[in-house]
Amino acid sequence: MLARRTRHHSSKPQRILIAHHLLLGDTLMLTPLLAKLRQRYPDAEIVMTVPKAITPLYAGRPYGVEALPYDPRDVNTLRALWRRRGFDLALVPGDNRFSWLARALQSRWVVAFASDRPAWKNWLVDRLAPYPDAPATWGDMVAGLLEGVAPEPYRATDWPAPPCTPFDLPAQPYCVLHVGASSSLKLWEADKWLALAGQLDLRGYQPVWCGGPGEDKVVAQIDPAGKYPSLAGKLDLPQLWHLLNQASVLVCPDTGVAHLGRLTATPTVTLFGPGSAVICGAGDFWRNSPYRTVTAEVPCRDQDILFRRHIGWVRRCGRSTRECSLPRCMKAISVGMVLEAVDGLLGDGNAKSLLPD
Repeated sequence: MLARRTRHHSSKPQRILIAHHLLLGDTLMLTPLLAKLRQRYPDAEIVMTVPKAITPLYAGRPYGVEALPYDPRDVNTLRALWRRRGFDLALVPGDNRFSWLARALQSRWVVAFASDRPAWKNWLVDRLAPYPDAPATWGDMVAGLLEGVAPEPYRATDWPAPPCTPFDLPAQPYCVLHVGASSSLKLWEADKWLALAGQLDLRGYQPVWCGGPGEDKVVAQIDPAGKYPSLAGKLDLPQLWHLLNQASVLVCPDTGVAHLGRLTATPTVTLFGPGSAVICGAGDFWRNSPYRTVTAEVPCRDQDILFRRHIGWVRRCGRSTRECSLPRCMKAISVGMVLEAVDGLLGDGNAKSLLPD
C-alpha cells in the first residue's frame, strides 16, 4: 500500500486530498488553500479531512470542497476515507504524520512543509516545501504549498452559510463578546471584559456574552449579576456562525472564533496575548475583511517554533501554565486599546460593506 512505485506527479490532478486533524482556527485558516486549489483546478474533486465537530460548517461546500469527518481514534471515519481512496495529489498542512494517512489512501503525490520532527514523519512526502523567509500569515503560507499565483481575496459570498437549528437571535444592534479560549493564558481579565461591555452598551450596542462548552463559568466570573445576556455553551458551530453573521462587532481572544468572524465578514477585534498577530492575522487573503488586532509588545513572546519547525522570523509563545503563571501579554491589553480598535471598525459604518460582492 505504501510502496514508492505508486508515486506519480500529475500536472492536472483530478482528485485532490487535504489531510489533517487540526483545531477549529487552524482548519479555517486553510481557506486560502481551498481557494487556490479551486482557482487552479476548477474541475477537480477536492476532499478535505475535518474534525467531526467542525464538519457542519462545510455543509455548503465552500469552493466546491467536500469535508469528510475524520478522527484518528474513530475507525469508522477511517473506513469512510478508505472508500474514497485513490488521489492524484495530497496536501498535508501542519503535522506531517498525516502524510502516512495520505499514502494509505493511495495518494500518488504528497506535498507537505519541510523539517517536521521526528524525521520519520517526512519519509512518505514527495515534495517538502520550505516555510517562507518573510513574515506571513499561516493561511497564506499554507496556500504556498501549491505552486502558482495567489488566490483571489476572500469574499463573504465564497462561503455559503451552514444550516442550523433555529434559535433566538439577540435584539439588534448587538456585539458578541466571546470570552473563552483554548488556554487560560489567552483569557482577558474579568473586570476588563465587564468594563468593555459597559462601554459598548453606552454606544447603543447590546453586549452578548459568548463561549464554548463549559465556558458559561467564565461568563459567570465576568458578569456574576447577569447584567448582559449570555449564550455561552448554548450554541453549536452553525448557530455560532449565524450569531456572528448578524453581529455589529465581535471581540474575542486569539482563538478559532476570530477566524469564524472573518468568514462571516463580521467586524472583528482579536486580542493577542501569547500568539502572533502576524501568523494569525488577516494577511493577504483576508485583506478586505473588517478586522483589527490588539496586542502588547512583551519580551517573553520570543519563541520561533511553528508546528515543530524553527522559523527565524516567528515571534510567539507556546509556554504552558506551569511555565507561565502570569500572562503579562494579556494583562498589558487595556480596555482603551480594545475600544480604540472597536471604534475604528464601527467608525467605518457598516464594515461588512467593505467586502466585494
